Amino acid sequence: MKYTTLPKTNVKISTVCLGTMTFGNQNTEQEAHSQLDYAIERGINFIDTAEMYPIGGNEHIFGSTERHIGSWLHKIGTTEREKLVVATKIAGPNRGMEYIRKPLDFSKKSITEAVELSLKNLQTDYIDLYQMHWPERVMNMFQKRGLQEIDASWQYSFLEILHVFDGLIKEGKIKHIGVSNENPYGVMRYLMESEKHNLPRIVSIQNPYSLLNRLYEVGLSEITMREDVGLLAYSPLGFGFLTGKYLDGIQPEYRMAMFPNFKRYTNENCYKATQLYKELAEANTMTLTQMAIAFVNQQNFVTSTIIGATTLEQLKEDIDAFDTVLSPEILTKIEAIQESIPNPAP
Repeated sequence: MKYTTLPKTNVKISTVCLGTMTFGNQNTEQEAHSQLDYAIERGINFIDTAEMYPIGGNEHIFGSTERHIGSWLHKIGTTEREKLVVATKIAGPNRGMEYIRKPLDFSKKSITEAVELSLKNLQTDYIDLYQMHWPERVMNMFQKRGLQEIDASWQYSFLEILHVFDGLIKEGKIKHIGVSNENPYGVMRYLMESEKHNLPRIVSIQNPYSLLNRLYEVGLSEITMREDVGLLAYSPLGFGFLTGKYLDGIQPEYRMAMFPNFKRYTNENCYKATQLYKELAEANTMTLTQMAIAFVNQQNFVTSTIIGATTLEQLKEDIDAFDTVLSPEILTKIEAIQESIPNPAP
């Protein structure tokens, strides 16, 4: 396992991060503990979750992912927990999840309540990295490539949010902060306000990045490389699409059959691009999974890549794929496919 640090911190993290959004719905508590045990055995020390998980959540299973992680953290004890970097997120508005809290915003009250509940669920005294799951404002995210108009009713809140996080850091409840599903405007405003007012600085951004979605390279990559903000790349396998299994049809047990509202990866161009990537991988004696993960892992703006699985076999395959190195020739051929079918899964 290789390690790096969260930018501008001394926090050591594995370049492979265990994503956990299946815990509590697709995976039982026992299965979650088995995945966590295996990940630690393989050298992973970085675990990512969110208050809204598991995926496909509702008010009945809301928070069960954090609770499954919490029971595991309690089992392994304080000494082992201190060796880990645990990240979670507060849900933002505009996603139909009002059962989490009302109002669903980033006010001092909401952030404080969210942090307290996550601490309780995770059975820990502190959160190493606390992230805003998506912005308060309406913007282009989740299946939208661009932005044509803004939400005029949204009120500027970057400074107020940073003041809230400053207080929580001083209380010892969180250590560092990050954003997720964010755009260049938001990243720069947080950086500007933190520098101007000597407030906590965002150290990471968790956005999608894969062979099917490289929109991060448009604006965000330059900002984060120049300003030293680490990308925690999620969905490197495109919700499982980049394993190639969906090319033969969506089976009832597949995630996209279970959660049909997640349509980011099911359009015609995703199928076309995935077929081309699969042929390229196999022509070079690799699986598509290996090539897809290796591509993300080799980008110099990626700090850690978040992988998730529903079985230990899948998790092992994903972790093993990080040993794959793509040659300049293969990377050139990947660029040719990207040029012909650019970013089919925004």
